[in-house]
Amino acid sequence: MTRYIRRTAVFSLLLLVALLVNAARIQVIDAESLDHNPANRRDTVARYSQPRGNILVGGRAVTGSRDSGQQLRYERTYTQGPLYAPVTGYASQTYGTTLLENAEDATLSGTDPMLAPFPFWNEITRGRRPGGQVATTIKESMQRAAYEGLAGRRGAVAAVEPFSGRILALVSSPSYDPGQLSGTGGAVNDAWARLTGADAQPLLNRAIRQTYPPGSAFKIVTAAAALDSRTVTDIHAPTGIAEPYVLPGTRTALPNEADGCDKASLDYAIRWSCNTVMAGLGVKTGLSAMVETARKFGFNDTGITIPSGVAASHFDTSMSDDQLALSSIGQFDTRATPLQMAMVASAVANGGELKYPFLVDRTMDANGDIVSRTGERSYRRAVNPATAQRLRQLMIGVVEDGTGANAGIDGATVGGKTGTAQHGVGNTGAPYAWFIAWAQAGNSSRPAVAVAVVVEDAEANRSDISGGGDAAPIARAVMRAALRD
Repeated sequence: MTRYIRRTAVFSLLLLVALLVNAARIQVIDAESLDHNPANRRDTVARYSQPRGNILVGGRAVTGSRDSGQQLRYERTYTQGPLYAPVTGYASQTYGTTLLENAEDATLSGTDPMLAPFPFWNEITRGRRPGGQVATTIKESMQRAAYEGLAGRRGAVAAVEPFSGRILALVSSPSYDPGQLSGTGGAVNDAWARLTGADAQPLLNRAIRQTYPPGSAFKIVTAAAALDSRTVTDIHAPTGIAEPYVLPGTRTALPNEADGCDKASLDYAIRWSCNTVMAGLGVKTGLSAMVETARKFGFNDTGITIPSGVAASHFDTSMSDDQLALSSIGQFDTRATPLQMAMVASAVANGGELKYPFLVDRTMDANGDIVSRTGERSYRRAVNPATAQRLRQLMIGVVEDGTGANAGIDGATVGGKTGTAQHGVGNTGAPYAWFIAWAQAGNSSRPAVAVAVVVEDAEANRSDISGGGDAAPIARAVMRAALRD
């Protein structure tokens, strides 16, 4: 009898050991995979068990939280949602997060270890702190000026502070109300279906995620390459590039919409946007110099984050001369985001030094104590200071006596460049209107803002009319707001 009791005791002990080993395996070895198992709702319930931290513009929250009374308790709310949607993105219990709601999710949800009072606090307690706050660099007056200027038309505006890289406005139109996607249920699903199915693509952030042919606005990059390489040494001297200009290796003559472009100077060519001169200068400057200059301005960089990811702008690195000629006037395969073109204007305004653009000024805990701050940093020196000074002269001429007169502001120095980009099969689509610019107050030693505007459904009868007529007034409104702040 004793033998059987002993065997039963040993067997029971083995069962207990097996149970403890299995419990340890589940709680230690398999813990991470179980935490992320779609069938495990504990993390999801915990995520929405407390209010989400806020995103701030000018020190004021443009987001909030609402107690739904449901299992996923707190839903995201948005103040003036369509105005700030290209900045905040959405935080949806059904469809996840985008833009700042995604890039700064750890801070906003309270899971960032930097919010904890001690290292490894969250891991030890398996909890989360109250959601932190994210303060943006956006200026409300400039954001509103851009939003109202587009007035629902398809397009985008990006504005940056040249000497720091702060993004002051980021607008994509048409926009949407991210609060419609916050919760769960039929209304949220219907809103998602409506937004994702709309021809106008309101969920697309055109300012940083859509690339366009930049058209004549790209001629500033071509001028920079020509000056830095000393293909042009005097901006007022005739370039010798005759009209008509036949694309190299072809029988195709490149047209001009402006008069007086035959052998025109660089100054005249930029002021009145002569296609022939700028295409010819791109070819004379050469592929390697054009590619390098475009790279210095930010083209072909797939790693730019603000902290949301930015689509890479594109300039071909391998082309025939006829393709290079077209690329040099912002056509062929050249494509750019509005933020990229604002970076071009910013580098010119800032003496050739391009600052890295950023959208988050600082993150804070729930009490407002600073957790991290984004430092200003140089991206690259896009052009040398002498070239930047001459580019400033060229852009000022466009506004004072050229295609960009609609961007002029009394009491301020404004430089700009219009652009109209053809697109569609056989260039049959309505041209995109571009305007890039910078503004400096008359009593200031440094520029206040650099801005890029693109309007997709522009009304244009000829090259650059659209950029000057459709996009330039929007840029002027944004620059005026910057000069007032």
